[in-house]
Amino acid sequence: MAIIQCEHVSKKFGSVAAVDDVSLSIEEGEFFALLGPSGCGKTTLLRMLAGLEVPDSGRILIDGIDMAGVPPNRRPVNMVFQSYAVFPHMNVADNVGYGLKVEGVGVAECRERIEAALTLVQLNGLGPRMPAQLSGGQRQRVALARALIKRPRVLLLDEPLSALDAKLREQMRIELAQLQHKVGISFVFVTHDQDEAMAMATRCAVMEAGRLQQVASPADLYEAPASRFVADFIGTVNLFEGAPHIEGGRVVLASPQGPIVCAGPAPATLPARAWAALRPEKISLSRSQGAPAIIRHISYLGRESLYEVELAGGKRLKVRRPSGSGEDGFAPGDTVRIAWPDGAAVLLLR
Repeated sequence: MAIIQCEHVSKKFGSVAAVDDVSLSIEEGEFFALLGPSGCGKTTLLRMLAGLEVPDSGRILIDGIDMAGVPPNRRPVNMVFQSYAVFPHMNVADNVGYGLKVEGVGVAECRERIEAALTLVQLNGLGPRMPAQLSGGQRQRVALARALIKRPRVLLLDEPLSALDAKLREQMRIELAQLQHKVGISFVFVTHDQDEAMAMATRCAVMEAGRLQQVASPADLYEAPASRFVADFIGTVNLFEGAPHIEGGRVVLASPQGPIVCAGPAPATLPARAWAALRPEKISLSRSQGAPAIIRHISYLGRESLYEVELAGGKRLKVRRPSGSGEDGFAPGDTVRIAWPDGAAVLLLR
């Protein structure tokens, strides 16, 4: 059941369309990511859900109710900002309970709910501390507890982990996913970090220039991108361009690098030009089988290595292989052979 519905929502700032005719449904209890590069409109869309921006056109429904004219404090949502917005002059307990006190909740109930919220985010016993005495991860948890204490139907998170260092960010990804599972409400979070979205979200909406490009699970975005933009934005990809045709019931792209057999059934109609997306891990590297190529660069990435190889016509491809496993002493400048199975590439029509 949809907790949030956006119907043809648009928002302009001057002549710039920040959000352009977006229609979207977010399910009850879903961990949903709005993903895209800076300036794509994802934060503007989140702020419209929160009531901090007003759509120029279209409708936003939350829990089946049209939010037109409903102020932020009357919406069944709460928001965690990128900067956390923790009050520096209040201790942790007062920060977390601030919203309840504004609403006039009794002292005893307030104390009980503050303690429960601090336990939920693993800050037990830290109520008397001041924000300056906390780490970045702890301040993030204070902001989460303050947002959750009012029991919203939806939690909105704007780049919630961007201020943390890499190791803490990875730890907080796990904690956020566990927290969402524990409280059972919908989380909608904005990020430009594809790894962050892929690690936490059940579904992602990829945005570009204010428009939705694709809404799908992380696995589907990676394995079956709907466009060149999505294929290129989600992970590393090799793109080929050429003329598509049907051969043996499958689509074959006639590219300058040779014919490429694409995955899946053929579409009803084929354009004159199309593209094929091939992920680096689908390509094999050997001394004996496949098309000749020269290794131009090797990036060691821990458990895996990313090879950049150049084909005879000058096109460069990325190849991903496990590090320290059957590398046969490959080095930059070596001539090798590359190959991939039929159907490893995905046909893209736009």
